[in-house]
Amino acid sequence: MKKQEMEQLFISKYGESAEPLRIFNAPGRVNLIGEHIDYNGGYVFPAALEFGTTLALRKRADRKVSFASMNLPYAAELDLDQLGKEKSGEWIDYPVGIILELEKLGARLSGGYDLLFQGEIPNGSGLSSSASLEVVTAYALLSMEGKETDTVEIARLSQRVENGYVGVNSGIMDQFAVANGAKDHAILLMCDTLEYKLVPFRTGAYKLIISNTKKRRGLVDSKYNERRSQCDAALEILRKREPGLEYLAHLQPEQLNEWRGDFPDEVLFNRAKHVVEENARVLKSVDALTANDLKAFGELMNASHDSLRDLYEVSCLELDVMVEEARKIEGTLGARMTGAGFGGCTVSLVHEDAVDRFLAEVGKAYLERTGIEGEFYVCGVGDGVHEMKGEN
Repeated sequence: MKKQEMEQLFISKYGESAEPLRIFNAPGRVNLIGEHIDYNGGYVFPAALEFGTTLALRKRADRKVSFASMNLPYAAELDLDQLGKEKSGEWIDYPVGIILELEKLGARLSGGYDLLFQGEIPNGSGLSSSASLEVVTAYALLSMEGKETDTVEIARLSQRVENGYVGVNSGIMDQFAVANGAKDHAILLMCDTLEYKLVPFRTGAYKLIISNTKKRRGLVDSKYNERRSQCDAALEILRKREPGLEYLAHLQPEQLNEWRGDFPDEVLFNRAKHVVEENARVLKSVDALTANDLKAFGELMNASHDSLRDLYEVSCLELDVMVEEARKIEGTLGARMTGAGFGGCTVSLVHEDAVDRFLAEVGKAYLERTGIEGEFYVCGVGDGVHEMKGEN
């Protein structure tokens, strides 16, 4: 959304004031490869998208905080000094959690604010609408209060809100990519140390197509936390061989295969196998892109989805149908689910000459096979959280 449009929406909602009105934006993110690796101590390879969450905010004269969204009907005006005494169960729990976390860090708000959010990320799509909401709130409030905006620390505090206040046991990848993305670059991120580097994502004649299955994910209600528990159990088994093993992703594939007999059942072994092999795929993907070998990158995307479907078991009918139909299109180098799974989106790398055919044929086949009308976004890689200035 353009800055001027957002300003007009804000004024129509909250009226005029002598206080300055400022506009901030945080993107959604797509993980190009490396799924369910962030909480297992391995490498992930996300990128910020060109669309996300816009926040307009302005100081008030009292100690009230107003929350409103252009996308969702729920709105609230809360007393800043009573904030967080009980959760609403609504979307405002994310920005409320951020305010409470800032207070713990000694960045207590000096007064009240009016906040208006406008989101371009479909909720439950797997493109990190919640991380985008958290990061833009933290960055904007710190900026308004004249505090330091360290984007790595903003990612950390946003994850704490997601884990602690909201109650989703997510890793840090989503918040980190939203906070630290850069245009036309992906982020190679080591999740346990937060060591990262920007890798040029030069796709030339190929486009990213994000396909929304329209099957909503609910991470709190899904088996996401169960997968984490299974990984913890697998790690405990492996520590009998390697007492110093801190994370599953630190294991080499050949070690895991050698110790297969230590596992009491196939399920825990398969979870560990996905993690170890997916981590290796991430590093191979960076090599492929560095060598400008998009074909190899696409093959790694395909292998990633197959592992998530068969070993980690976080795919679903809708995701599998979307991937199957995408791979039928000549000009598609790779297609995979992205995000935690159980619904949400897929990401495909498709030649620009095949984009129109992809949108028409995949959309038609998906509707016929699932009874659901999918949504498709042809997009590029954008910047991380920032203040919107001028006409942007």
